[in-house]
Amino acid sequence: MAKPNYTFEKRQKELAKKKKKEEKRLKKMDQSSGGTHAEQSPLMREQDRSIDSDT
Repeated sequence: MAKPNYTFEKRQKELAKKKKKEEKRLKKMDQSSGGTHAEQSPLMREQDRSIDSDT
């Protein structure tokens, strides 16, 4: 039987938390400023690139 890779699972969970937190932050900014969601923070764009390169 294969040995579970706990480090990979933990990293994926951390990335999901980070992404969700960033999305919440952007949503709050949009609501408070009334701006558009077209602008993304550099961190969010960087995460999108890393996710695309993983697959």
